This record gives sequence, structure tokens and C-alpha cells, in this order.
Amino acid sequence: MGTYNEEAAIGTVLTDIDRVTDGRAEVVCVDGSSDRTPEIAREHGARVIEQEPQGYGVAVREALLAPDRPVVVTTDCDDTYPMEQLPEFLSLINEGHDVVSGDRLYHGAETMPAFNRFGNRAFALVASVLMGRRVHDTTTGMRAYRREVVESIRWRENTGLSAELLIRPLMRGYDVREHPIEYAERLGETKLDPIEGGLAIGKSIVSVCLEERFR
Repeated sequence: MGTYNEEAAIGTVLTDIDRVTDGRAEVVCVDGSSDRTPEIAREHGARVIEQEPQGYGVAVREALLAPDRPVVVTTDCDDTYPMEQLPEFLSLINEGHDVVSGDRLYHGAETMPAFNRFGNRAFALVASVLMGRRVHDTTTGMRAYRREVVESIRWRENTGLSAELLIRPLMRGYDVREHPIEYAERLGETKLDPIEGGLAIGKSIVSVCLEERFR
């Protein structure tokens, strides 16, 4: 996880991860917070890597590469993602999929602000057209990856990393499975400006798709 001022939710998320994995998960938080997020994370047994805030992609990219495990899972730390579905993700990886990507929009994502929901559907449509393959949720924060996928690709995006993490594996022929998940109302305040962030994500989707197509 990349964490930034999530003291309202981080304890709940880490408790849920510990419960559903029987304490066997290695949790890494790359943190740039000014609140108690890193202290709470350490209290719950997480490894915390502190860095100056440099954006979503910088933090998550470091978090992805830090654990020495055969399967790496990303999630957000705002309690919007269903940790109880983690075993389903791991089971699908064990069945042979390279990436399992949580589809928040499958069940409607009614707790997501309407503007964000519209934007996420638009992102998926644009990516689908450019890739020539239908995808449903390009910017989800909950995914599981085989380690070799994470290590074989050079990740470049910052705000748009969540989309890049789906697009590049798909366009390189990895076995990617979208899996429906429930999406809850977040705890704490969002850090992403919907207009500025949305434009950055849209630009990332177009540039990554074109880069992969002509690679």
C-alpha cells in the first residue's frame, strides 16, 4: 500500500488483512503521511517505508517491489476494498492467472461518487478501444500479481499507475482476470482532485496504450 494521511482507516484495513490471511501476509506501507498513519501501521505489524510525498505511483511502485513473496497484492488503505475477498484473489492466482484485478463497477459501486463512477467507466471504455480488448475497471486499487509480472515490466506512471498496472500486462500477453468486488464508502477524506487527477489518468491511459501498441 501507498499510504498518505489515512489514520482513520489504516488500522481497520490491517486488522482485516491479518484476519483473512491468518497473520501470514507481509504488509508493506510506503508512507508520506503527516498524521499517525505510520505509527498505527507499525502497531499492526506492517513494515513501513517512509518517504517524502511524491505521488501515488511512486509510493505504490516501491511498495510493489519491496516484498519478497511469489504473489504481491495491492490495495488502498481507506477501507473501500473488501479484504474478505483476498482469498478469492489468491485462489485465482493459484489456478494460473498472472494478474487478478478487482472490478468495482460490476456491482454498481453505488458508494462511489457519481462523477468518479462516470469517469471510471469512461476510462475503461477508452482503454478497451485502444487495446482492442474489453476491460471494465482500469483504476481499481485492489489487484494480485505474480511476482514475475511486477518485476518484468518497467512501471513509469505516477497518478495513472493503477491503469498502467492493468494495461501493460494485458497488452504483453499475460493472463489477466477481472474479478467482481464490493466497494465500500471510504473512511477519511480523498486526496485526489477528481478533475486534475482524472485528466492525468486519462492521459496516462492513452499514452500507455499507444506505447505498448507500438513497442
